[in-house]
Amino acid sequence: MKVLVIGSGGREHALVWKLAQSPSVDEIYAAPGNGGTETDSFKNVPIAADDIAGLVDFAKKNRIDLVVPGPELPLTLGICDKMKEAGIDCFGPDAYCAQLEGSKSFAKDVMAAAGVPTAACRVFDDLDKASGYVRQKGAPLVVKADGLASGKGVVVAQSVEEALAACEDMLGKGKFGAAGSRVVIEEMLPGEEVSLLCVCDGEEAWPLPSAQDHKAVFDGDNGPNTGGMGAYSPAPLLPDENLTEMAAKVAEPILREMKKRGHPFVGVLYAGLMIGPEGAKVLEYNARFGDPECQPLLMRLEGDLAALLKSCAQGRMDKNSVSFDKRSALGVVLAAEGYPGSYPKGMEISGLEQAEALDGVKVFHGGTKAENGKLVSSGGRVLCVTALGDTLGEARKQAYAALGKIEMPQSFNRTDIGGKGIARLARRQ
Repeated sequence: MKVLVIGSGGREHALVWKLAQSPSVDEIYAAPGNGGTETDSFKNVPIAADDIAGLVDFAKKNRIDLVVPGPELPLTLGICDKMKEAGIDCFGPDAYCAQLEGSKSFAKDVMAAAGVPTAACRVFDDLDKASGYVRQKGAPLVVKADGLASGKGVVVAQSVEEALAACEDMLGKGKFGAAGSRVVIEEMLPGEEVSLLCVCDGEEAWPLPSAQDHKAVFDGDNGPNTGGMGAYSPAPLLPDENLTEMAAKVAEPILREMKKRGHPFVGVLYAGLMIGPEGAKVLEYNARFGDPECQPLLMRLEGDLAALLKSCAQGRMDKNSVSFDKRSALGVVLAAEGYPGSYPKGMEISGLEQAEALDGVKVFHGGTKAENGKLVSSGGRVLCVTALGDTLGEARKQAYAALGKIEMPQSFNRTDIGGKGIARLARRQ
């Protein structure tokens, strides 16, 4: 089987790495890929993730058997629709279904129709009306850009002033462009976040082991939101024995609703959940693997990932093609100073071989590229150092030990990834 993975981040490196282990796979291409996806076994293709016509043309000319889009943008632009028209299997939702991630207001409408629990909200495209609503409701509130903003278009406002500033940034100053031309203002839900990713074939939603992401840039969940500074799996907050029940509550109703609308959902339906006093409520949906949740999840996955994804793309999920390691996995993101704001590029990276020499460690490349025989940074989230361990604590210890062997100027990382999970496990003892 020939496989094309679309994207250039750590998630895509993890997908390429795991798909290469599938006995059914002969060749893998990454478009455009990064410094980690260009090896003797994998090939990078200089086609941007949003170049839909170029990607389809490449897939046709190279007789690709399976396309796996990583990021949300090509999905919302209709890559799966176009691949299907070309007779090529594509693991992902069509453009209509991808609106579950591409438009938060669309997702809220679908949740209401499907009966999925979520936060109460209002949608605005007028700054004065949004500001009036904020003053009326008071704080805390959550202000979200309606469209795609690379995981950075969410402001958890603890004060009215902060919420007003967020509305001004999005609706007044156009901070996120068209993505912020409409905002969703919702109640802030108490509790702790956890991620549930379900693999879907249009009919069935199969829950993968839980994961917990760390969105805020600094330790203690402080600072602005990012694309994710680290993740681990499984999350004690959502144990394996509760996965089926949770999928029935937050994923299966969405599949039924999308099928009813004539657009069966294929791909990964990612539910960001808040577990609070009233149970689980959906914060948002993504229409693809999360980054960095994908990295620890795929560290734990065993078997033929390509067979699973292709069977879903054909509407006949083969769950027996994969299983999951009972051990925990944890990944820590090494980022460039200044991220998620402006940051430098071109810093040389060393120590990866020493890091990966440690037992159970894999370093996934996010923002890297090869330049003059050296590996240098090319993005904000540069690496995700991921490790397996018999316990969450051991996985954490090994990941940070590996991170300590990597050198990159002008870089930083959170030092508390996995801390909440370890604390929760300790309280159970």
